[in-house]
Amino acid sequence: MSQSPPKRKLKITILTFGSRGDVQPYCALAIGLKRAGHEVTMAANENFESFVRQFDLEFAPTAGNSQELLQSKKGMRLIAGEKVPMVSDKLLLQQMQSSWKACQGTEVIIYTPLTNWGYHIAEKLGVPCFFASVLPLTPTSTFGFLKFARPTKNPLKKVINYASYFIAEFLYWQKHRKLINSFRTETLKLLPLQFLGSRFRRRTPANVSRIPVLYGFSSHVIPRPRDWPAWAYVTGFWFIDRAEEYEDQAPDELFDFLGFKQAPLCFGFGSMTMPNPEYLTYYIVEALKKTHQGGIILSGWGNVGKIVNPKDSLRVFVIPDVPHDWLLPQVKAMGHHGGAGTTAAVLRAGIPSIVIPFFADQPVWGEMLMRLGVSPKPIPYKELTEKTLAAAIEAVLGDEGMLQKAQELGEKIRAEDGVANAVEAFHRHLGLIG
Repeated sequence: MSQSPPKRKLKITILTFGSRGDVQPYCALAIGLKRAGHEVTMAANENFESFVRQFDLEFAPTAGNSQELLQSKKGMRLIAGEKVPMVSDKLLLQQMQSSWKACQGTEVIIYTPLTNWGYHIAEKLGVPCFFASVLPLTPTSTFGFLKFARPTKNPLKKVINYASYFIAEFLYWQKHRKLINSFRTETLKLLPLQFLGSRFRRRTPANVSRIPVLYGFSSHVIPRPRDWPAWAYVTGFWFIDRAEEYEDQAPDELFDFLGFKQAPLCFGFGSMTMPNPEYLTYYIVEALKKTHQGGIILSGWGNVGKIVNPKDSLRVFVIPDVPHDWLLPQVKAMGHHGGAGTTAAVLRAGIPSIVIPFFADQPVWGEMLMRLGVSPKPIPYKELTEKTLAAAIEAVLGDEGMLQKAQELGEKIRAEDGVANAVEAFHRHLGLIG
């Protein structure tokens, strides 16, 4: 969509934290805001400095190396579904303090689900703030908290759904209340918040009383609930287009593999780590053998595919990372963990998925894709074998209807410009355009 130039340029800080999938969509948003003329700083974990700077964005480091965290034994236990405290109170406080430092001089703060301390920083600075998310987190009766694959019309369930958001928010607040109030009083020199938290304040400062939300997902995938307020903007997915520049960098061996006999499948698990990646590698290779298919493995942070037997090199090609917008239109389907960013990329490419969820919101995305008819039933990582994976590959490749639905949905998503829509909503909300 065409962009109206804003009336004035702003200094914007985007606070992010987490894995690559937690950071990349917000980099896409930052690129869009920079193209509109604003000065944008990405505040992210220290390990993302080179990733952020490659897009010519300003970078401010926040405490913690998320790659090291997820590759640690504790991180692997978390990904495996155990309830382990991943981020210590000490590190969480350091993240808040480094975010506070990153926001000095900013005129607008955009914060994400994993950096909701941006609310308190915005309050102290007296600047406008936006909440940005790739998951639907605004209270609604349509579906429960992190249950967006299960919309309902049942009146009782609708009440339960709506209440679930307040319960989740309250539990989070009680868990971190002491720490956040310490940050408010000692670092920000603000009064502590009461027992019920920010939502039930008696007097809320104007700049944080009605926080607009930018949602980086498509209404073709998650329809916008009717009971959401006007300031919850569903813009479409946020992508970074890298295919054109990668075309000149792609290794010849990858071109050769893609041009060999038939299009392969792709397998990638992003930032997911595991104690024994050789098991996952074995399941993928054996399933490909059973189904007479070739596969590209994106090894990612989990080092999947690193021990592929040389005799399987004609069937499997392993590479650390390839831009999804370049690779996925050239493959038949993708096996992935169901992270929000990877899910969006596969949907955009118009190919079916095989979802192997590990934890967090991943099972929900897997269920969502199944309900959309573009994926078979998800296979939880703990239940994955060469047999279950081979059956899923056969189900995907043998279902013309699934392929057609994936192609049709891909066309709709490619027709959207989520970043441009988000930038336009940002400008309109701040009164920067007529």
